[in-house]
Amino acid sequence: MSDKFLDRAYNIRDPNAIHQLYDAWAASYEAEVGENGYAAPARCAAALSRFVDDKDQPVLDFGCGTGLSGLALRMAGFNVIDGYDVSSEMLVQAQSKMIYRHLEKIEPGAELTHEPGKYAAIAAIGVIGRGAAPISVFDILMHGLGKGGKLVFTFNDHALEDKANEGRLNEWTDCGAAHLLYRDYGPHMPGINLNSNVYVVEKA
Repeated sequence: MSDKFLDRAYNIRDPNAIHQLYDAWAASYEAEVGENGYAAPARCAAALSRFVDDKDQPVLDFGCGTGLSGLALRMAGFNVIDGYDVSSEMLVQAQSKMIYRHLEKIEPGAELTHEPGKYAAIAAIGVIGRGAAPISVFDILMHGLGKGGKLVFTFNDHALEDKANEGRLNEWTDCGAAHLLYRDYGPHMPGINLNSNVYVVEKA
């Protein structure tokens, strides 16, 4: 059944089981999300490209999965892309695309170890929300940016139902620690009638 993993992903609650599910999903992931018209990577890459002039600056694709997000970033003109993911099997698929400078397996909830400012931008496409990473990851990503660094990310309809998600974004922007450059609501996974907000945030 084509929606088997999508159903499980959006209903999973155990953080320790998430990477196991994505390991099992890796081989069929692209076929399944492709059947459902996964639109978020292209939307995010196009949004980010509007705010990053030098496409040769490195970008971190956080939660890169099989590399669909990295491929979208490359097609939008970004030339130096590193990828992190919690699933080793997803990373195998990403490696086969030959678009990443570096790929690394990370532990769920782990802090980023690079020096803030190493990346001009971080992409977290389909990463934060139900069945994926908790909102605390938003703070981790923002701390991984230097002044002027950009974060592009999505909150799908499931994530938007939890007011704490946009609430965390507002905490950063309301105090002036970050500036919201872009927000657009549109298709995320049309095949299952799922939409999302795409955001671009700049660290102050």
